[in-house]
Amino acid sequence: MDQLRAMEIFVEVARLRSFSAAGRRLGLTRAMVSKQVMQLEEKLQARLLHRSTREVSLTDAGLAYLEPCMATVAQAQEAARVLTHAGTELAGPLRIQAPSSFGSAWLADALARFSLPHPQLTPQLCVDDALLDPIEHGFDLTIRVGGIPNSRALSMRTLAPCRAVLCASPAYLAKWGHPQTPQELQRHRCLHFSHLTDGPRWHFTRGEEKHTVRVTPAFTANNGLVLQQAAERGLGIVYNTSFLAWRALLDGTLVPVLGDWQLPLNHLSALYPASRQPSPKVRALIDFLVAEYQPLPPWERALQAAGL
Repeated sequence: MDQLRAMEIFVEVARLRSFSAAGRRLGLTRAMVSKQVMQLEEKLQARLLHRSTREVSLTDAGLAYLEPCMATVAQAQEAARVLTHAGTELAGPLRIQAPSSFGSAWLADALARFSLPHPQLTPQLCVDDALLDPIEHGFDLTIRVGGIPNSRALSMRTLAPCRAVLCASPAYLAKWGHPQTPQELQRHRCLHFSHLTDGPRWHFTRGEEKHTVRVTPAFTANNGLVLQQAAERGLGIVYNTSFLAWRALLDGTLVPVLGDWQLPLNHLSALYPASRQPSPKVRALIDFLVAEYQPLPPWERALQAAGL
């Protein structure tokens, strides 16, 4: 058994609460994921997960093991990245496209830190919320939040989970009240992101319960930061991403709404042309971003530490 690989698989199962979802994330069958976790449990002589037909949850031993396991996996990934790229001088243009909200909130800083050791590298970052074809527009790398095309012309690597959250300002909730069920959103002012693939139909799950609510948007925009600013002003309840809302949630500028319900989970993904091997600079950037955002991105770690 490759214990490090088994630890990586366990972290994904614990994060996604599903053997099948972890398998899809890692490109493995459900049976292989289950086998790896069982072998890890045998090695540790401890049961890490409760299994049932409905869900997977952590045992007390699994909960205690998860944090040091995550740290070990992250350190190993970073060590591999450093070794892979040691002595490699990256140079020339590197053309990247990303959504404007993620590009400004997170990617710009990460890209600057990635570039510092490589003074001959000249990144070109295009922040644009349009779903641009990276091949047609000449990008070396495109970052997407969901909306991943089913195309043999593109290869994909997952960078991080992208959790959706509903939130509103304390002033709005004081005036209009806290909705207790998804259906009550039909009586609220909702701030809608126009790039959602199902339009103003918001989908909710809680355990085995599922509800779809068709909201009537009080305000619509194609940019998450615009919607967040409107929500902070008290305009309504915003359908947001945790990577954008995290700081406002931590300082109380925004408050979670319907926090016991889950919205569909997307992923931040890196896309690049499948017709050729990625260049060393593209591979290096992808590896850098994976090390930054896995197994749990910094915004989720901050929210998790605050119980949000």
